[in-house]
Amino acid sequence: MLFEQDMTRIHELMVILYAASIMFYFIDFLNQNKKANQIAFSMLSIVWVLQTIFLFLYMKQTGRFPVLTLSEGLYFYAWILITLSLVMNRLLRMDFMVFFTNVIGFVIMAIHAFAPVQVESQAMAEKLFSELLFIHITMAILSYGAFSLSFIFSLLYLLQHRLLKMKKWSHRLWRIGDLQKLAKLSYIFNAIGVPILLLSLILGLTWKCMKLPDVSWFDVKIVASVVLLTIYSVFLYLKVRRGVYEKTLAQLNCAAFVIVLINFFLVSRFSSFHFWYA
Repeated sequence: MLFEQDMTRIHELMVILYAASIMFYFIDFLNQNKKANQIAFSMLSIVWVLQTIFLFLYMKQTGRFPVLTLSEGLYFYAWILITLSLVMNRLLRMDFMVFFTNVIGFVIMAIHAFAPVQVESQAMAEKLFSELLFIHITMAILSYGAFSLSFIFSLLYLLQHRLLKMKKWSHRLWRIGDLQKLAKLSYIFNAIGVPILLLSLILGLTWKCMKLPDVSWFDVKIVASVVLLTIYSVFLYLKVRRGVYEKTLAQLNCAAFVIVLINFFLVSRFSSFHFWYA
């Protein structure tokens, strides 16, 4: 009981700091405020530390890595986003990428915070737990993290493209980054995400054959994952093939990310494959 209360307090503090960090990043986005940027980065770093502490305490309490229910998956997804955004910001100094990435991260954290406790799902997940299933889900969420950053860079590409077309020579134009770099980073993260998702799908199908042989091969989760993998593979093919406008690729990438969100949040609820995850 005391553990649950402590976890609730840590979680509430994280959500508050996360919201404040995004607010200060938004102030910097509007007014190029260096002080606001520093405060936002400091708060975001504190949120990451608290998230990491929460993960370790939860792992100690449950004796496993927390990815086997939708609530746990949401939390791990948010942790991946904030980790990647901090690392990329340190390497590339792209503040707007951090801002947009963590808007997504905050939405996911908010959904996790107010989602009902999944007692039955947790019990079922622990009953079905195996290393193969754990690796399958972890790799899937990691691929979603890579696709999320790819989406952010495509979004920034479209924003920058629009600013250039409208000839709005403001400070935002220089801080977003050049189009070629944004397109390249979007491609790189998709190139990382596709093989991880492919391996996750292979492991998931192997686990299905071993544990759930009665589940149809045309289950909505399996079909949606194959469709998602196909769309991102087509993106990579079009990118390598050349002759396709970068703006078109960026638009395709943004549309593909919508399918990522649908696959993550909605599809499992109608699936017999991830029935404990709904």
